[in-house]
Amino acid sequence: MISSIAEVFFIAVAVVVVLIIYKGVVIVPQAKIYIVERLGKFSRSLSGGFHLIIPFFDQIQTILSTKEHIINIPSQPVITRDNVTIQIDGIVFIAVIDPYKTTYNVTNYQVAVSNLALTTLRSEIGSMTLDEILSNREKINSRILIVLDEAGSNWGTKVTRIEISDIAVPKEIQEAMSMQMKAEREKRAIELKAQADKEAVIRQSEAYRAEQFLKAEAIERLAEAEAFQVKAVARAQQEAMFMISEAININAKSAEYLLAKDRISAFNELAKNPSKDKILVPYEAVELIGSLTILKDLLKKTDK
Repeated sequence: MISSIAEVFFIAVAVVVVLIIYKGVVIVPQAKIYIVERLGKFSRSLSGGFHLIIPFFDQIQTILSTKEHIINIPSQPVITRDNVTIQIDGIVFIAVIDPYKTTYNVTNYQVAVSNLALTTLRSEIGSMTLDEILSNREKINSRILIVLDEAGSNWGTKVTRIEISDIAVPKEIQEAMSMQMKAEREKRAIELKAQADKEAVIRQSEAYRAEQFLKAEAIERLAEAEAFQVKAVARAQQEAMFMISEAININAKSAEYLLAKDRISAFNELAKNPSKDKILVPYEAVELIGSLTILKDLLKKTDK
């Protein structure tokens, strides 16, 4: 009987020991954080690995993930500053950086971030026109990110980025925008054509002006060349006459030499003429005829 009681006691003790070991050993997976409370008060946070806690005194209150979470902002109607109702949704990327604040400063950080993003998105969209919204998505994302990041510092979270995934515009607004874009493209095409025509006219005028300038410059240079040529010929003739004058002063027969040279040149040119109606009379014969004429005149005077 006593041995049976002892066996039961030892078995009970073994069970208690095993239970204590089971309750006191905690293995935390990678990318997980366990929040441990001791007697209802925060004790510590456990990261990935093997840990020991005091059974029945320490309790795991919350299990958090350090991975980046994706929070969807549901599609909702938002009114812009120019009174256009659009449907808009987005995605928020968030990560836990302070497990204590995430556990004790907010009831549900994902719901809090989603609601804050929704409120901020409404506020930002309401302060902008439709054209500004469609052309400034990055600006809207940056503003919402700043607001969420400031609030997240008190919740132990970090908003890494936010993206507006879709902006749905009413059909009639889309048609009006399409007509406006078409009109803008046509206006731009007309402006470009007018600018091109203007530049073409300007270039043609410049080309014509350059052509006329070159022609005038060529005429001016040709006139200068002709004037220079005339001056050079006159100067050469003046020098030649001066030299002839000096030669005649030195030797009177120089003039006869020049005259004889000119006669020979003229005779050669006349000899080259193929005409048959010509008579060549030597210079000596001409002088002889001249002498006879003078002698005849003298004899007539004697007879009288």
